[in-house]
Amino acid sequence: MNPNMGSTDRIIRIVVAVIFAALYLTGTVTGVVGIILLVLAVVFVLTSVVRFCPLYLPLGIKTNKTG
Repeated sequence: MNPNMGSTDRIIRIVVAVIFAALYLTGTVTGVVGIILLVLAVVFVLTSVVRFCPLYLPLGIKTNKTG
């Protein structure tokens, strides 16, 4: 599993994850939409940590400039 995410992509995902989590935790977004945003936040953080996005593989996207 080679990294396919660059640092800019990772930072954007973490920022979006924090925003999604804040929206859910403050009660701004509730219900099913809130849970979906919270799950997306977790996915964004996990893919940022491992530097690999499975969706990029079939689409042929690679934001990692090294290698």
